[in-house]
Amino acid sequence: MTIYHGGQRWDRDLSVPSTSWSKSQFLPKLMKTAQVWRLGMKDMHNLPGPRQRANLKRPTWIIVLVSLVILFLICAYVYPPHNSSACYMFSSNGCKAFSNWLPPAPAREYTDEEIASRVVIRDILNTPPIQLKNPKIAFMFLIPGSLPFEKLWDKYFHGHEGKFSVYVHASKQKPVHLSRFFINREIHSEKVVWGKISMVDAERRLLANALEDPDNQHFVLLSDSCIPLRSFDFVYSYLLYTNVSFIDSFEDPGPHGSGRYSEHMLPEVEKRDFRKGAQWFTMKRQHAVIVTADNLYYSKFRDYCKPAMDGRNCYSDEHYLPTFFHVGPFNICVLMLDPAGIANWSITHVDWSEGKWHPKSYRARDITYELMKNITV
Repeated sequence: MTIYHGGQRWDRDLSVPSTSWSKSQFLPKLMKTAQVWRLGMKDMHNLPGPRQRANLKRPTWIIVLVSLVILFLICAYVYPPHNSSACYMFSSNGCKAFSNWLPPAPAREYTDEEIASRVVIRDILNTPPIQLKNPKIAFMFLIPGSLPFEKLWDKYFHGHEGKFSVYVHASKQKPVHLSRFFINREIHSEKVVWGKISMVDAERRLLANALEDPDNQHFVLLSDSCIPLRSFDFVYSYLLYTNVSFIDSFEDPGPHGSGRYSEHMLPEVEKRDFRKGAQWFTMKRQHAVIVTADNLYYSKFRDYCKPAMDGRNCYSDEHYLPTFFHVGPFNICVLMLDPAGIANWSITHVDWSEGKWHPKSYRARDITYELMKNITV
């Protein structure tokens, strides 16, 4: 057997080394090596064991987490999100669910004009309607000139004298009438430009003239292309005995709705109250009086809802009345004093399915029994 140690070779009998050596030299080397090995083993027994990481105190990190959540909620309440993408951080239902969970924000202080408007609205709504033996419906025609369906309206009104009144606002030329119901029924008229406040002015002018007759209890706005779809008796009973104003009013968050809003309308008209709706309405007498008496909200739309203003096209005839019947002071008074007084839809059929600036026009070939049935159902 051969042993290698220190780079030297030793024979099995230890008698013949590969290099010169002596027994006295070999034994000390082996003893020294054994001592070193025992010393190493002793040191290994004296080595400390593996260190164990101290456990975090659970109450500490729980307190930190709760504090962060509370801070986040406080910031969200003080600086609420104003866009839909931020709202969905709080709830899948958006800002409404989150705002309902939070305590109500303090109400702002109303301006002097708003307080006066609230007083007028409250008193008008508190005034009980006059009980008349023969209440009438005012049919208000907003037309540029002649009325193409005048003969049809003549047949519609025939036999119902004393139950209706007719008012005509001709913005371009004095019409030549064929029906006795329309003769001498024109009111003072001004030029009307599509999309501008002059359209609202014409509506308010018609209302003011129709209100002069105390027997008029309901007011219907019509264009030169409108035709009746129900019998006179049906319309008369429906409008007078339901005692509701039919004014189209809805929220449109797109560029053709809330995108037309101007911050110049603040503080009286906030963006959340900005509404859109069809121009054609029917309203009861109390609401007609409120519209003609309004100047505060009307002036906001007259000054800040115009075509090509601040890079946006705002059309007051689509937004003034829908917003006015929804906006804060009016809406509060209506909810408290006249909760069933407003229907947020119009009884005038208008087809916007073509996606154009104007509704669809029906030609003679379009008028079928199926069409009339679908409209009146």
